Amino acid sequence: MRRRESELDRDIAALLAARAFIEIRHLAGSTRHESAANPEETLERIRFLANLGHNLPGVTRPGPTTPSRPGTSPGSWEQATAARPMTGVWNTAGPKAQEWILRHIGQAGRTWTPPPPLPERRKGPSPMTLRQRAGFLLGRWPVKTPAGRRPLPVQANVLKALDAETVCSLYDEARRLRLGLGGGGPWLRAHLDPDGVHYLLPNPALYYWPGTPISDGEIGWWQCTALLRMRDGEQVSGMVAVLPETFTALPSTVPRRQQLRLAHCARSTERDTYLWGRDHKAECAPELCGYVPEAADKGSPTTR
Repeated sequence: MRRRESELDRDIAALLAARAFIEIRHLAGSTRHESAANPEETLERIRFLANLGHNLPGVTRPGPTTPSRPGTSPGSWEQATAARPMTGVWNTAGPKAQEWILRHIGQAGRTWTPPPPLPERRKGPSPMTLRQRAGFLLGRWPVKTPAGRRPLPVQANVLKALDAETVCSLYDEARRLRLGLGGGGPWLRAHLDPDGVHYLLPNPALYYWPGTPISDGEIGWWQCTALLRMRDGEQVSGMVAVLPETFTALPSTVPRRQQLRLAHCARSTERDTYLWGRDHKAECAPELCGYVPEAADKGSPTTR
């Protein structure tokens, strides 16, 4: 049953992608006529279809079953998407887009049941697999080198403990240098546990592995996973780009055995700062957090 649903999702994605492209082509051609509808409305419709359809081609073909970081287990969202490839497209589409999807499926005479909602990201780390537990007992560093890539230097195979101000300074540096992973600014400072211990380790995904070509050269920084303790005590994950010399200069004070345990926690914690912030938003107030968006955003060097 699950396999049939997966195959049907891929067929439906191919159908919807074709319908979206046909409609975009029609809209683009209609702008040549004097009797065409409002150009702004036409452009908005094309943008709507492009936003809806840009992930559909990827759904039509099976993606890699291995995670982007060797040695990690697929998360709950990855497992849900593997079972129902249309899960991400359907659950990130708004009511208007969902109506468009169902209408075109019905017009094609197809029967299709939408996938269930995306599962909630679990709090805390996922349990170790047998292979991960064996690696931990043998003292093996969990960050593995992808096939065909150069290993990280030994200085990167370390987890470091940081205070809140150091964490924020690393995020600020990433934003200032435009490394692509960073930011946070006043929001992060207001919501980290100021007295908590936070952790950081180089943990690049395949597509961020050092040496990967980019527009102005190649990646020369390390994508790091941060295990952050928020003001309510929950530990969540974060990502930040850190220059190798910056990371190497940070003091290393955590015993190796504890590093291995915490590295697993950091790499397997699904809830991140975005999801924590989303859940916290309803109760976020200056008198509780000390965070004032208007004042923080105005002229701040750490916000865009």
